[in-house]
Amino acid sequence: MDGTLQLAARDSTETDALITDAIAGLTAPQKSLSPKWLYDHHGSALFEQITQLPEYYPTRTEAGILRDNAAALAGLVPHNGALVELGSGASVKTRTLLDVGSHFGSYVPVDISRDFLMETANDLQNRYPALSIAPVVADFSAPVTLPDDLAGIPKVGFFPGSTIGNLTPDRAQALLTGVRAWEGVTAFIIGMDMVKNTSDLVAAYDDAQGITAKFIGNILVRLNREAGANFDTQAFKYRASWDPALARIDMHLVSSCDQDVTLAGTTIAFEAEEAIHVSAARKYTPDSLRALALSAGWDVAVRYADAADRFSVVVLTPRM
Repeated sequence: MDGTLQLAARDSTETDALITDAIAGLTAPQKSLSPKWLYDHHGSALFEQITQLPEYYPTRTEAGILRDNAAALAGLVPHNGALVELGSGASVKTRTLLDVGSHFGSYVPVDISRDFLMETANDLQNRYPALSIAPVVADFSAPVTLPDDLAGIPKVGFFPGSTIGNLTPDRAQALLTGVRAWEGVTAFIIGMDMVKNTSDLVAAYDDAQGITAKFIGNILVRLNREAGANFDTQAFKYRASWDPALARIDMHLVSSCDQDVTLAGTTIAFEAEEAIHVSAARKYTPDSLRALALSAGWDVAVRYADAADRFSVVVLTPRM
């Protein structure tokens, strides 16, 4: 690869997909919106603010694990191999590996937010001029097509941030299965948040400054702007709760009154206190993460954790 930035063409049907997805979710018996639509430019920036909040332990805990084990993790990437990150965002934690990965041939950040991805890729190219940066605009919840230049090059997947917890079990398994099918994949590094006491979990997703509420609520702002909806964003309140049976935090937007909303010609009725499910954050135990890995054709090679076992960085290797 020649080190020039390569960017997939923007999907001209993104707005249509947003509208179709939103109408399907909001007209279902349990109203829902896909969390993938949270990450427009403003949403991505809000999420980066969340990662700096005192209540949001996952980012700093995972960052510490990555720093402590950077050499071993970077060493998983073969000489001139590629590190492929799903849902790369600002690639903040990735830099811990890039700083010690002078042997990397390329870094491939994959993210759904084109503008945010491009800004980050340009910044990384300036910081690591000898490294080929090949950004790909894609939704990692669907099969990701990697650049042709990566054909025949060994690859290590990277999925930090406990983002896998935002996927349903079936989708998490599908993602792991998809990465397992990459040509030349040798390992997959995943950040996974662990089950812990309820108060810490809820606080992490309902911060005192209300940044998480703005982040989740931004999906309504986006629907108004891009899909011509007429949500009164002040008429919805944010709620986070822990579901012990499913081992997950659920994030909802709750209608504060009876109201009708119009979206692309479709009228959607809300009753007072009716909720839109926007996102879920599943937490894992050593047994549940191992079961997930095995179901998708991987072995758990190493599990790095902090001293309190609040968070894990898990190295998976292809099961033979």
